[in-house]
Amino acid sequence: MWLRTICAISVCFSSWAQVGGQRSLEFLNIPTNSRTAALGGVNVSLYDQDVNMFISNPALLNADMSDHFSINYQAYLADINNSTLSYAKNFEKYGLWGFGLRYFDYGDFEGYDATGAPTGEFGASEFAFMISHSHSIGNFGLGGTLTLAHSSIASFGATALMLDLGGTFIHPTRDWTLGLVIKNFGVLISDYTDQSDSDLPFDVQLGTSFKPEHMPVRFSFTVYNLYQADIAFFDPTGDGEPGKEEPSTVDKIFRHLNFGMEVILSKNFNLRGGYNHLLRRELRVQQNSGGAGFSFGFMFRIKAFEFAYTRNLYHPAGGTNYFTMTSNLGALFKKKQIIQEQNI
Repeated sequence: MWLRTICAISVCFSSWAQVGGQRSLEFLNIPTNSRTAALGGVNVSLYDQDVNMFISNPALLNADMSDHFSINYQAYLADINNSTLSYAKNFEKYGLWGFGLRYFDYGDFEGYDATGAPTGEFGASEFAFMISHSHSIGNFGLGGTLTLAHSSIASFGATALMLDLGGTFIHPTRDWTLGLVIKNFGVLISDYTDQSDSDLPFDVQLGTSFKPEHMPVRFSFTVYNLYQADIAFFDPTGDGEPGKEEPSTVDKIFRHLNFGMEVILSKNFNLRGGYNHLLRRELRVQQNSGGAGFSFGFMFRIKAFEFAYTRNLYHPAGGTNYFTMTSNLGALFKKKQIIQEQNI
């Protein structure tokens, strides 16, 4: 039963940076929704009505997201469940706000003491509550997210209060956006034990999204882990792989890069794909990568509802699936009210 927890934690750590075992609350670096996951897992520059994007960069929160609500579910590895809710509301007096809730459920496990005697079942889970606010100044946007996160394993727990600060530049005439975000800096309110010395999953990310004129494709390029120059792991002993060479300079650079694209077939349907070089290099097995690092998905709209699906390839043994449903609650309730008034 421990395999489920070990597998999930190792993927969380090794997927997003070579700081495995040194930081707590790494679940915050797992993509929250189908769109971000399909575009490689990291994006801070997609500026439209997708209410999920403010979780990646609070400066992406905009008035078009108001009253939009989204439910996200990821069937993660080893029967682990990852769920996210997001909602945005433009309050006339208090401005534009976004609310998010993340929950990672690792399931129940059988516990044993040092002698091997059973101690009963225990659970492991993590959650984060986020509240965001943004403000526009001309073509520039500024935003912040306050996150309260908690991790628990049996009777042990850690709690942190963190802040994201983001900025955007939206070109006035072209479909082109720049985004910058400083993520997860804050303080640990409590740690697992008195002897623990956990670090937070801090990161700095910079990206751009653009759609060439007359071309039905939107490209996204994101640079992440900017706070740490070298994130490549290298074991000079070969780690069971004789002759394994040290990563080249080009390889080390590409481990900071995330690529994504959306093929816009219509306003109600598009295809998505992405590539994350760090995932591919860190999760491959000797000479077999099994498609690790690649992701693909699609989105379609039916009336007031939007549905999206993504398949992330992590390992030759398989990958994970994302499911997203988004709706404009304001338009939905308004339409129902009009129908009711017509029937009176």
